Amino acid sequence: MASKKLHRAAAGDDDELNVDMSPMIDMVFLLLIFFIVASTVIVVKQDPEVKPPVAEFSKKPKDGKGRIVINIREDGTFLAETAKITFDDTEAIRKYVEEKKAIEEEKGLIPIVHLRGDEGVSFKYVRTVIRAAAQGGVDNVVFSVYGFEKK
Repeated sequence: MASKKLHRAAAGDDDELNVDMSPMIDMVFLLLIFFIVASTVIVVKQDPEVKPPVAEFSKKPKDGKGRIVINIREDGTFLAETAKITFDDTEAIRKYVEEKKAIEEEKGLIPIVHLRGDEGVSFKYVRTVIRAAAQGGVDNVVFSVYGFEKK
């Protein structure tokens, strides 16, 4: 059972064979949508008031999954991710890290504390977060820096 187009082409009625491109275009768009939805965009939630220091030889991470983001503002204020959660003391940071660690491990990811300290913050605040993270069971800490001077 050949199609009408094939019969017309064989009979020589048409000078040229018209190919319907609609199904192929539809398939390309479906594949495009599939890959856009399927790909995961790694976004590290940032506090806009924290300006990390500049490090000349910094490297961009390959994977941002499993990150537990803690921001330290210049005045020593500890905040989680988008500044909606503020920590009063080391114990609050430890509890937060423990909770996030359990969530990340449940997803099958390795939890990593992503520390975003302001360039003007004293190291004692950074040390506080590192100790609290270790007490919370996460000993892998990544520091956020800029690779160039941001203006």
